[in-house]
Amino acid sequence: MTDANFTYGFETRSIHAGASPDPTTGARSTPIFQTTAYVFDDVDHAASLFNLQTFGYIYSRLTNPTVSVLEERVASLEGGRGATACASGHAAQVLAFFPLMESGDEFVASKKLYGGSVTQFTRTFKKFGWTGHLVDPAEPENFRKALTPKCKAIFLEILANPGGIIVDVEPVAKIAREAGIPLIVDNTLATPYLCRPFDWGADIIVHSTTKFLSGHGNAMGGVVIDSGKFDYAKSDKFPALSKPEPAYHGLTFTETFGDLAYTIHGHAMGLRDLGPTMAPVNAFLTITGIETLALRMERHVQNAQKVAEFLESHPAVSWVSYAGLKKNPYYSLAKKYLPKGPGSVFTFGVKGGYEAGVKVVESVELLSHLANLGDTRSLIIHPASTTHRQLTTEQQMTAGAGPDVVRLSIGLESADDIIRDLDVALAKSVKKAA
Repeated sequence: MTDANFTYGFETRSIHAGASPDPTTGARSTPIFQTTAYVFDDVDHAASLFNLQTFGYIYSRLTNPTVSVLEERVASLEGGRGATACASGHAAQVLAFFPLMESGDEFVASKKLYGGSVTQFTRTFKKFGWTGHLVDPAEPENFRKALTPKCKAIFLEILANPGGIIVDVEPVAKIAREAGIPLIVDNTLATPYLCRPFDWGADIIVHSTTKFLSGHGNAMGGVVIDSGKFDYAKSDKFPALSKPEPAYHGLTFTETFGDLAYTIHGHAMGLRDLGPTMAPVNAFLTITGIETLALRMERHVQNAQKVAEFLESHPAVSWVSYAGLKKNPYYSLAKKYLPKGPGSVFTFGVKGGYEAGVKVVESVELLSHLANLGDTRSLIIHPASTTHRQLTTEQQMTAGAGPDVVRLSIGLESADDIIRDLDVALAKSVKKAA
C-alpha cells in the first residue's frame, strides 16, 4: 500500500497496511512465522545483514515477518515513519527511552499515569541511572519548570489511566521543541482512531497493544512509533543516535538511516540487547484485532457515554470522571483532541469509600474483575487495592486512584446489561456502607 497515509482511509489501512497475500502459498491473512532464524543466501548476504547494510531477517529477537506487518500497520495508523513492536507496554516504555538516555540523564513526566508506570519511572529506571521528575499536567508550564540541562524527553499519557484525565498536548509539545527534546505520548487509551498525537506535536508514541489495539484480552504486546520528524543530530544530546556506534564498526544511525534512525536503533540495539521481543502469535492476534479497531472504538465510546450518564445520576455515586460529560473539567479538551469520543476507560467514586469500592467490584456478575482494559468485555477494578496499591496514599490520590475510586473499561455488550449489572452492585455497596 503506497502512500497509505494520503490515499487510503483509516478503516482501509486498519485491514491492509503492511500486509499482502503470502507470495508462496497465496494465504490472504498474515501467516504466523513461528521461527527463530532465517537462512542466508550466502556469506556476503549474511555479512550485509549483520552490518545493517541490507534490510532483512536474521533472528526473531530482532525482526520477524509477522511482527513487521504489525509495525507497519500501527505506524501507518499513527502517521509515523516506523515502529518497533515488543513484548509489553512496559517494555515499549523502556525501548522508547533507551536511544535517548545515558546514565545520569533525566526526563520529565506527567504525574497522571498508570500506577505501574509511576513505579517504573521513579524506582526501576533509577537502576539505569535515569531520573524522572513527575509534575501535575493540569498546567503545561509545570513541564517547563521541571526541566533541567540533563533532561532528554518529556512523557505523558494523553488520556490518562485511570482517571480519564486529558492532557493539553499542544503546549507541552511546544515546550519540548523549545528545549530541543522529544515529546513521548502514551496513546494506549485513545488509540489512533480517536486521537493521533503526531498531529499535535508529539515526536514518539507508545502503546500497550495488549489493550485496545489487540482488543480481545488475548495477546500481550507493546509498540513504539517514531514520527521521523525529530532531528536527533541537531545537538549532542543523543549520542546513541548521532555518534559512531562501536557495535556496528562506527556506523552513525542518523547519518546512515536518516528519519528511520530511531526505529532502526530500536531493533538493532534495543531488541538486540534488552531482548523484549514480541511473540509472532501475539503479533498475529494484534493484527487481527486492529482490523476491527474503528468499529470497536465507536461502540466502546457509545457504551461508555451511556454508562457514565447513568452513574452521574446514581445516588450511590459521588462523582464520575468521564470527559464525555458536559460538567467534566476536561470536556473542552476532549472536543479538541478526541472529537470522536474520550475513550471508554474512566473512574467514578463510590459513597462509602474503600470498603464500598471493594464491595462493588466483588458484586458484579457480567463485568469482569481483573487488571486489564481495552477488552471487548466490560472490566472493573478497584485501583487502590490492586493496580495502584504499591503507591503511597498521596501518590494514589495524585494518580486519581484514591480509596473510593472504581475504574471501568466499558466493553461491547449491550449497554443496558452493563448498567443493570452496575446498578445491582452499587445497591449492595450501599448496604455494605450502612
